[in-house]
Amino acid sequence: MPPSALRDRKRERTRRALLEAAAELFETRGYEETTVADIAAVAEVGTRTFFNYFASKEELLFPEPDDRVRAAVVAIAGRRPGERPVEVLLRALRAAGDNPGEHLIDDLAARIAALRAQVSRTVPAVSGRAAHAQLLAQREIARQLHAAFPAEFDEVGAAALVGAVVGAVSGALTVLFQGPQIGIDDGERLQRKIHETTSEVLRPWLARV
Repeated sequence: MPPSALRDRKRERTRRALLEAAAELFETRGYEETTVADIAAVAEVGTRTFFNYFASKEELLFPEPDDRVRAAVVAIAGRRPGERPVEVLLRALRAAGDNPGEHLIDDLAARIAALRAQVSRTVPAVSGRAAHAQLLAQREIARQLHAAFPAEFDEVGAAALVGAVVGAVSGALTVLFQGPQIGIDDGERLQRKIHETTSEVLRPWLARV
């Protein structure tokens, strides 16, 4: 294996170790009670190494948004002949949900999503960043959808469609994460519940296509 590939694998392992350590500490100790030094210690790296991967503790809760947006954009670009805008949008959002990045290929993605939703309720900085990240993602997806279907609707119409669908899913998941019926430490069950909830919310939209 080339040295560059070995370095990439080592970086990926370190990145994942930091995310896993953060998830564990946020779940057991609490977000605000956990420090960067705590996370680095559990991951068995120094704080300087931590900052080579993440700019702040807050950033650990947002490890994959670019990957998700890219997945949605690729799905829109790969639209099939005869597909309607809402069909393409739903497939793009599914692609975004199913592609959290190679560094989050198992239940860690679901745990971080749940933690992000819970921490957003009490930490304004996290809440603001979550809202801003979602807004940027919606704008890019709407822009791509408009470019793919310029004859169907203008930029405002594309933004309205994306906002309606994403808002419905986000609202449902927020209630899910706030409820006591599922624990964030049960990653497999949580991931399944997220998928079930999303599918249920999208059912009315699917009935229209």
